[in-house]
Order: sequence, then structure tokens, then C-alpha cells
Amino acid sequence: MRTLKLASLTALAAGVMMAGSALADPITIKFSHVVAPNTPKGQMAEKFKELVEESSVGDQVDVEVYPNSQLYGDDQVLEAMLLGDVQLAAPALSKFQKYTKQLQVFDLPFLFKDMDAVERFQNSETGQKLLTSLEPKGLIGLGYLHNGMKQLSASEPLRVPSDAAGKKFRIMTSDVLEAQFEAVDAAPLKKPFSEVFMLLQTDAIDGQENTYSNIYSQKFYEVQPYITESNHGLLDYMVVSSARFWNDLPDDVRPVVEKALDQAIAYGNDIAAQENQEAKQAIIDSGKSEIIDLTPEQRQQWVDAMKPVWDQFSDEIGQDVIDAARAANNEG
Repeated sequence: MRTLKLASLTALAAGVMMAGSALADPITIKFSHVVAPNTPKGQMAEKFKELVEESSVGDQVDVEVYPNSQLYGDDQVLEAMLLGDVQLAAPALSKFQKYTKQLQVFDLPFLFKDMDAVERFQNSETGQKLLTSLEPKGLIGLGYLHNGMKQLSASEPLRVPSDAAGKKFRIMTSDVLEAQFEAVDAAPLKKPFSEVFMLLQTDAIDGQENTYSNIYSQKFYEVQPYITESNHGLLDYMVVSSARFWNDLPDDVRPVVEKALDQAIAYGNDIAAQENQEAKQAIIDSGKSEIIDLTPEQRQQWVDAMKPVWDQFSDEIGQDVIDAARAANNEG
């Protein structure tokens, strides 16, 4: 009988040790994104990893960062996240139209006059509600990450809308962006970000839209002789996780990870504007691409051509959301 009790105690102790070992296994957070490490998003991801490592849960959480579409492109990462293969991502806001139509507001051309207006809207009650609009689909928005205002690059100069007619432009998967280019009689093509350089280099497309930091870091300027400073649209991201993963984090871990993420997003946003200015200057210094400054009259032609897209999508987005975004231009 004593031998039986001893065996039982031994088995119980082994079970406790195994359970303790299982509990000690670190929580892995795979952070997948599509841009280079030296971009605002890339630096934000590395800062998040650093902050978690230095935090009180550094021995419980292991952050792995995968830049340059090493794991997934933005078109696949949200599905991978819902399957549990990725825990964090920061896709462009355009990528969420499959999950909610309201976020299409950020793709409307010439909606925001500058990044200050963007920030005011994102911090507003309406902007914060948009972060939670994904939860019915199993995703949770954790914050907005800036890249900046988009410019147009092309193989030929773009000064007025008629210059874009008949040309093929790469766009992200977005019905709004498709309508935007169709409004100037161009041909929009939805292609992954990782393929853009090759498409430009081989003349499979004539141009694309992006921020200066992406145009520089991805070397688009080397194969695009003209960049029109249009500031016509916004390229921002939403840092997102699956609701299941985020809500299942231990109560002593989630607040620490969330604080690190908030700090990393603020860090990324602080450097976004600086990165774009430095990238613009680097492009100028390279002499490989001419930056075209639009006159007020030329810019107004683009506005007049593209603004009807607002009405085209007002029912899907919600006129109240569009009005709240417009109001952010008049504050501050």
C-alpha cells in the first residue's frame, strides 16, 4: 500500500512539473508585415519587440518580426491571423474592406488636407469606433499607424488628370482606389506590394501610388522617372490581432504588451513624417526621378476629377463617417 501511495505521489509530482513546464513556455507573437525594416512600420515593429523584451513579461513573451512579406502579403495575412498562424499585423487600411466597408473612408481621394487632420479624425470618437468595427469578423484593431500622404509615380510626367488616361497603375485591393483611377480614365490593377518593383521594371505597369518612404525603400524611384507630389490620398495602417488571441492573453500579460504596442505605435508615428521628408530628399539627391510640383490650378483639376468618388461610396461607408473625417480638416 505504501509503495502504491509513493508511486501515486511520484506520478502527481511529475504531472505538476510537466504542467509547470507547459505554463513556462513563452507566448509567441509573430508580427508579419510587407515593408522594409527601415520604414516607419518596420521600425515600429522592431521597437515593439524591443519594448516587450525589456518589459516585466520579457521572459514570457517572444516577439518575432517578419518584414518584406517573408511570411504573408497583406492580402493573405488577415486570413492567416484568423487561423492562428500570425498574431500581429499592420495591413494598410485598404486591406480591410472585406471585413468592414466603413474603413474605406481612409481611401477616399483628397479627403484629408494633411496628417494633422488624419490624426484628429483617428483620435475622434468616430475614428476610435472604427477600430472595433472588425470584432464581428474575429479581428480587433489595436491602433492606427501612420505612413503618410501618397504621391503618384509614373513612366511619364503626370501634371493634369488627362496625363493618366490609358495608363496602368498598381493599386492595393480596394474598390475605392479602383474607382479613383477610373475617374481619370486610367487602368487600375490590383497587385501585391511585393511584386510592384518587378512590374515597374518590366513596364508591365506605368505607375503606382505610394508614400515617399515606400518609394525610396522599395527603390521604385530607380524605375520611375517621374513622381508627382499630389498628396492625394492616405497610406496608413491598422495594427490588428485576432480577437481570440488578444482576449486569451493572461491578465498579467495583456496590459504590458498593450502598453508596449501603444508606445511603439507612437514611436512609429513620430518618425513617419521625418522618414518621408528624408526619403524625398534622398530621391532628389539620386537624380534618378524628377519630383513634379503641381500648381494650384493643376491640383484642383485632380480634385475635381476624383472627388465624385466620395458620393459613389457614401452609402457603404456612411455619410456620417465621411462628414466626421471632413470636419477634422477644420479643427486645430
